[in-house]
Amino acid sequence: MSSLEQVACDDLKAFERRLTEIIASSHPTAIRWRIVLVAVSIFVAIGAFYWLSDPLTAQVSFLNSMWLHPFFSTTSITMIILFLTGIHRRVVAPSILVQRTREVLFDFSMDCDDHGRLILKPRPATA
Repeated sequence: MSSLEQVACDDLKAFERRLTEIIASSHPTAIRWRIVLVAVSIFVAIGAFYWLSDPLTAQVSFLNSMWLHPFFSTTSITMIILFLTGIHRRVVAPSILVQRTREVLFDFSMDCDDHGRLILKPRPATA
């Protein structure tokens, strides 16, 4: 193996190590955001159940109904704020990283798995 091939091999290994490190470090953050999203979703569902099962809901105005059910109002506003601040991107951040990396690696006849390990593909045959 020539020194140029050795340098290319070392560069690929370094790139793979860094890619797996980045993807691995994004998983705990994504899991925390998933837990937050699931918890707030459950709270909204519980609040919605009590809000809809209240007989006064149909008799009073919407704003008055929201005022009478502060748990549902607060959790609904929290859910809206979470989505406006991009929780959906934070939840799927590792898969976004992998997908964008795959798009770039395609041009180099390479791919990567979900953990960031590189997959070398055979070069296309030239005519």
